[in-house]
Amino acid sequence: MKAVPKQNAVRLRPMRRGDRPAILALERELFPDDAWTAEMFASEFAQSASSRLYLVAEEGHTVIGYAGMMFTGGPQADVLTLGVDPAHWGQGTGTALLGALVDEAGRRGHTEVMLEVRQDNPRARGLYLRHGFEEIGIRRGYYQPSGVDAVVMRKVLT
Repeated sequence: MKAVPKQNAVRLRPMRRGDRPAILALERELFPDDAWTAEMFASEFAQSASSRLYLVAEEGHTVIGYAGMMFTGGPQADVLTLGVDPAHWGQGTGTALLGALVDEAGRRGHTEVMLEVRQDNPRARGLYLRHGFEEIGIRRGYYQPSGVDAVVMRKVLT
């Protein structure tokens, strides 16, 4: 009997307050040196939906990823965060989250998407490069308290 590939049952939806414990746990696992705090997420949640979009990726009823974007008053939108449970790496969850953010930026009339990524995170940098982002600069010591540099990346929307 031939093996049937597992269907990707991941769905994206807007982040809700009740998702915060799962997101904070993932955040601490993924970014132990400079994870966002509960207060930082609460502050972001307090922002207007016109200026922020936060999504989660779910498999069943389990949060396996999350992403957030800030919409500026100008031509740029900024990816603020993106994380995927390591058990789900390489399965398209990061691509789905990033694609949803970029698509929404385009729908809202932005002409470019910016982001910062840790210089020591080749997996994330590769994701962004594969999806049309280019490396345009370095922010020295950007990530605190670790002091790791950030690579600034940009994708021009057409």
